[in-house]
Amino acid sequence: MRVLFDQGTPAPLRRLLATHSVDTAYELGWAIMKNGELIQAAESAGYDVLVTTDTNLKYQQNLRDRKIAIIVLSTTSWPRIRSCSARVVDAVEQVAHGSYIEVVIA
Repeated sequence: MRVLFDQGTPAPLRRLLATHSVDTAYELGWAIMKNGELIQAAESAGYDVLVTTDTNLKYQQNLRDRKIAIIVLSTTSWPRIRSCSARVVDAVEQVAHGSYIEVVIA
């Protein structure tokens, strides 16, 4: 599966998704894109999943009829995400095309 990390997604998470192809918006030169542009670019480039920490995304973008799955993490804190990493990995493994999942991390 091709996975794209948005700006706020901690890069070390990529190590836990070793069976997937993971890129970051920064690496692709897409760091300055607004969310709608980023989602469109990711879909056009053939990404299956966008992992973001933008909890307002569903209010700011029309996600209807999107092909890319979106996983939203409730924090940018790598230590907190690492402590719940199994839930994040499960979300990536089980996500369906076009779906939207929020992973709440305490």
